[in-house]
Amino acid sequence: MKLAVIRITGQVGLNKPIIETLHRLRLRRKYVCVVFDKPTEVQLGMVKKVRDFVAHGEISEEVYKKLVNKRGQKDAKGKLKPFFRLHPPRGGIESKKHFGVGKGVLGENKKMNELIGRML
Repeated sequence: MKLAVIRITGQVGLNKPIIETLHRLRLRRKYVCVVFDKPTEVQLGMVKKVRDFVAHGEISEEVYKKLVNKRGQKDAKGKLKPFFRLHPPRGGIESKKHFGVGKGVLGENKKMNELIGRML
């Protein structure tokens, strides 16, 4: 099981504990994705704490390979960086297009593979 977490909201108006948790998850900017291969209890707890500001869900192996091929960056030592910078999703985000109708992509997202595909 690979768990992908994408930060959807910006930093304006967030309180300090939420900002700190997002930084510990390596989600420092909007539309940054982090993939956990086997998430620990601590990581799952942090994701649960910030679920109103991120989209998270399981992704398939082929989507992960596409993500690494298109957006994977290497650091100075040649290792893969632990996060992926993505584009805003094509077609927009439902919660931002129709304010107040639904929460859109935030929280647990069953269509995570499709969302990442629109953001590559």
